[in-house]
Amino acid sequence: MSRIGKMPIEIPDKVKISISGPTVKVEGPKGKLEKSFVPPDVTIEQSGKILNVVPKTQERTHRALQGLTRSLLNNMVLGVTKGFTRELEINGVGYRAEVSGKVLTMTLGYSHPVVFPLPEGISAAVDAKQVKITLSGIDKELLGQTAANLRAKKPPEPYKGKGIKYAEEKIRRKEGKAGAS
Repeated sequence: MSRIGKMPIEIPDKVKISISGPTVKVEGPKGKLEKSFVPPDVTIEQSGKILNVVPKTQERTHRALQGLTRSLLNNMVLGVTKGFTRELEINGVGYRAEVSGKVLTMTLGYSHPVVFPLPEGISAAVDAKQVKITLSGIDKELLGQTAANLRAKKPPEPYKGKGIKYAEEKIRRKEGKAGAS
């Protein structure tokens, strides 16, 4: 049973939603989002300031898609009202980052600086010490993918912990050769 899918989504006052077939458009104070839900195994019903997601049948896959669709719709509504943020940390001597416009330039121990162009809808900020990157945007999926692509430029290694990691991530450290006796 999909417990999350059965929960209604409350629409705030400043948010406008238009549903046309499988496409849903959400417009709010922070921006606009549009998503197409294909295949149409669930129907999205709007009654006043409440959205409900109803599966076509009670098959297992339709109930699973009900929960997924409800979560995606809720993330769209939260994105256009509050927005989302994701923090990354850079660990390592001489490792740093700086933002200039829509380009994030990082020094990560390579022989050249790593230039990372930010996608449309994502903004970045770097703290004064140049080791904390804060990504923000209204599309949670795009934000998470951007953070993953950024982390993939230099993933943290287990011996010294050098690299780019999520702020809440814990790196499991290993002993070096000298520690094995």
